[in-house]
Amino acid sequence: MEAFLVSTGVVALAEMGDKTQLLSILLAARYRQPTAIILGILCATLVNHAAAAALGAWITAYIGYDNLRWIIGISFIGMALWMLIPDRLDDAGEKPLKLGVFATTVVAFFLAEMGDKTQVATVALAAQYTGYSAVVAGTTLGMMLANVPAVLLGETITRKLPLPLIHGAAALIFIVLGAVVLMNANVAN
Repeated sequence: MEAFLVSTGVVALAEMGDKTQLLSILLAARYRQPTAIILGILCATLVNHAAAAALGAWITAYIGYDNLRWIIGISFIGMALWMLIPDRLDDAGEKPLKLGVFATTVVAFFLAEMGDKTQVATVALAAQYTGYSAVVAGTTLGMMLANVPAVLLGETITRKLPLPLIHGAAALIFIVLGAVVLMNANVAN
């Protein structure tokens, strides 16, 4: 249960103001079909995060847990620094595909999520926790908690939320997680 809850919280916070959240707003404004967009986000996130979590589990098996704790701790601190850099949606991401709203959302969201903060966090969380399904379910729920309101409320949400404050809070959480993992690595050695 811890893996699920931590994964949900970490990804929901990391997603605030992220380029995929901006993409959600853009898709909602352009297509005005929230159900198709939300289902597209869900499908893209499940596939993307399942692959990222599998990579995290694979890394754990081959690197060894003691070495991995150092990598995870440093990665979380790096994620904290990354959180302080606001994302912008590239102009290329605004061109509509001729696939329909659902397929356009799946393709655009999947590609936008590649190498993104939340994907990197999913790899690290899966490496830290042995509950692969709990991590995938938690990170997917975190993405949906951040993106469904973005789809439903569009750009209104970005005017109401102080994104620098949210980025700062998320960065602090990543620093705390990284410090806890590094302290546990020192205790184990």
